[in-house]
Amino acid sequence: MRWQGQQLGVEDTAALPGMERMDGLVRSVTTPEFAGMTFHEVLCKSALNRVPGVSAMPFDWTVNPYRGCSHACSYCLSPDTLILKADGRQVPLSEIRVGDEIIGTEQGARYRHYVRTTVRAKWTTRKRLHRVTLADGTEIEGSAEHRFLTERGWKHVTDSPLAGEQRPHLTVSNRLQGFGTGARPYAQAMGPDWRQGYLTGMVRGDAMILHKTYDDGNRVRAIHRFRLALADREALDLSKELLEQIGIVTMVRPFPVPAHRRPMTALHTAKMRDVARIEDYTAIPSTRSRDWMAGFLGGIFDAEGSSSRGIVRISNANEELLSLTEEALAAFHFDAVREPARPNGVSSIRLRGGLASRQRFFDIARPSITRKVDVSGTAVKTSSDLRVVKVEDIGYDIDMIDITTGTEDFVANGVISHNCFARKTHEYLDLDYGADFDSQIVVKVNVAEVLRTELRRGSWAREPVMLGTNTDPYQRAEGRYRLMPDIVGALTDNGTPFSILTKGTLLRRDLPLLTEAAQQVTVSLATSIAVFDDALQRSIEPGTPSAEARLETVRAATAAGFRVTVFLMPVMPHLTDSVAALDDALARIRAAGAARVVYGALHLRPGAKQWFFEWLEREHPHLVSSYRGLYPGVSTSAPKAYRTWLGKRMRPLLRMHRLDGWDEDDHPRGRPQPGLAARTAPTSSLGPVRTVGVSASTRPRVAPASEPTLF
Repeated sequence: MRWQGQQLGVEDTAALPGMERMDGLVRSVTTPEFAGMTFHEVLCKSALNRVPGVSAMPFDWTVNPYRGCSHACSYCLSPDTLILKADGRQVPLSEIRVGDEIIGTEQGARYRHYVRTTVRAKWTTRKRLHRVTLADGTEIEGSAEHRFLTERGWKHVTDSPLAGEQRPHLTVSNRLQGFGTGARPYAQAMGPDWRQGYLTGMVRGDAMILHKTYDDGNRVRAIHRFRLALADREALDLSKELLEQIGIVTMVRPFPVPAHRRPMTALHTAKMRDVARIEDYTAIPSTRSRDWMAGFLGGIFDAEGSSSRGIVRISNANEELLSLTEEALAAFHFDAVREPARPNGVSSIRLRGGLASRQRFFDIARPSITRKVDVSGTAVKTSSDLRVVKVEDIGYDIDMIDITTGTEDFVANGVISHNCFARKTHEYLDLDYGADFDSQIVVKVNVAEVLRTELRRGSWAREPVMLGTNTDPYQRAEGRYRLMPDIVGALTDNGTPFSILTKGTLLRRDLPLLTEAAQQVTVSLATSIAVFDDALQRSIEPGTPSAEARLETVRAATAAGFRVTVFLMPVMPHLTDSVAALDDALARIRAAGAARVVYGALHLRPGAKQWFFEWLEREHPHLVSSYRGLYPGVSTSAPKAYRTWLGKRMRPLLRMHRLDGWDEDDHPRGRPQPGLAARTAPTSSLGPVRTVGVSASTRPRVAPASEPTLF
């Protein structure tokens, strides 16, 4: 692993908290990607930790690759920022979901090129808005911490706001890398005019319409035929759907082609009325709206277009269609040229302007054949004028979003944008309590090697191991250190069953590995989701993945064959305990495919309790007196009467949503629990799969005092 950061010397680390007692320290690292955090890479002496006998946990052993938590992100971009997907389309960042295939970049031996990558995580928070304006008219809105690729490497939007600290940042005349968007692309709505234009381009460009009469000896008969044959089903399916919208039902059949050609499929109808309706509908109107022309370009490109080596061409021998294509391109101010006709009479209209013009064409025309719009493998060449002309602090905060990808970057508004990582936040409200936990992250870089040694001991009885007790194994730093794959491999190779509890979404990265592991050992997955109201979640958990992002992880794990447990914890009095809130949470959990739910009331530990009441006084002052009554003095737990009341409210909702569920206090240690810590696991298509987990609200029972947690 390579850090783009600074390694601290011995004299620097000696002044950091805990340095005098940190054995096995290899180095300490700071990096702009994790502002305000220091990572202490250590060589640990042990990996397996026995849970104290007084614990109420339904497991005996844990492995914690990290101490402290970097589970936060500098959420950086405006939700309406356009993200380039792998299918060539640009969609708002707000519509991107975990698991989507998008475009990132990769540095090769000679040049950087565009590649496909997968969205691994997505978060939201509020940040101060900044706007970067480029010479071609492209505007990008994001936070000061966000980074973009320039001709001189990665640069933040602005310098560090902290006195005495500097970081590479954008200045006027820096040139960003990519293709830009220019002014915002024409936003056609794919309405009636676009649909009619698309079918006109498709049918007139590639379909066959036949009217014929013949004398069979008895009478003159008429034949009417419509046929559209294509190798790409995307365009064929879209055409069929659009025809059905105007009342024309077509049949689908294979279309015979020579063996050396791609297989083709055809739509066809022989109904005279339908053929006449198609002819009438695809006649070229005398008055052509911009939406119609956008649709026509999409249809004619799907029918007769190509994008070889990144150059868009539309070819045809029909002069009327060629002239109409030129007219439509001119309407959107494209620079296009008609190439000389070939011997067969076919001419091509070529789009000029590089990748920027090509991408703007796709945004406007919206063709459906993805292989024609794929930019994978294309070199990153910046033909547009992407010089920075202005960087503005807009002066107010907005809700922003960031994503993590496999390539650690993505294309935002046509420019190459870096993943943003942690600012000084920690999920579940633990923002200010425990400096070591928030900002000094210990990384056990050799944990998997040590674990393998311990598992080989003759005394090891292959007892279940839990990951995710003290700190989340899939916190943000795991994206850099990648310790979990080797830990999973060590446990699997030894035949040791294991369970994972996480609040993060990075688990999706390792689902293929976990699926393979489940063929050999019992593998159990659980996730914790406390707040389903987006506004409340942003306020109380400003650095955590949203509920929807975590539910996407549940869906992915369920699709992989796991029976996932969701910990609906903590339930907060007067904030998340209404029937409507609980019903919504359980409905969404059920829809995500979770098998069971564990719930529990808010638990406030010393230190965190003080922070929570400060937050409550600021955000919900009308609830302060009620909370002081529920959590008087040094009390950390909600009163038994409230927990009993919560159980009575939850049980009918669990039955209604057909979810197994129980309160965290229902099952004492050592007693077999339904789906939790059972020694004999049910068998699925993946082999034995069992769901085991502990919620974040129970973690302090096993956490050392030096690693404070809230719930």
